[in-house]
Parts: sequence; structure tokens; C-alpha cells
Amino acid sequence: MTISVNCPVCHKEVPWNNSQSHKPFCSDRCKLIDLGEWASEAHSIPGETVIPPEEEAPY
Repeated sequence: MTISVNCPVCHKEVPWNNSQSHKPFCSDRCKLIDLGEWASEAHSIPGETVIPPEEEAPY
């Protein structure tokens, strides 16, 4: 039984095995597209805004 997943970028079916070096992506191209989306902040993980201590107003 071969396990497969869908590429997060193009949704092409990708076998999940040791010979697939780009998993979960189908290719280096899709991996770089995803990295670019994270770098440009098109993707983000929701959370609370953290203000660094040096930027906090003194009390």
C-alpha cells in the first residue's frame, strides 16, 4: 500500500516515500512558491501580537 498526499500548492498527488525528496510538495518549484508566500506574509499563523520589552511604554 502506497500512501500519497496532495501537494499544498498545485494539489497534484505525491507519493509519501523516501524517493520523493520534495514531500509534501511535488517539486522544488512548488516548494519555492510556498516559501515565497510565507516570506511575503501571504501565509501566517494567527496569534497575539507581542510587543518587545524595549518598545513598551514605561509606566
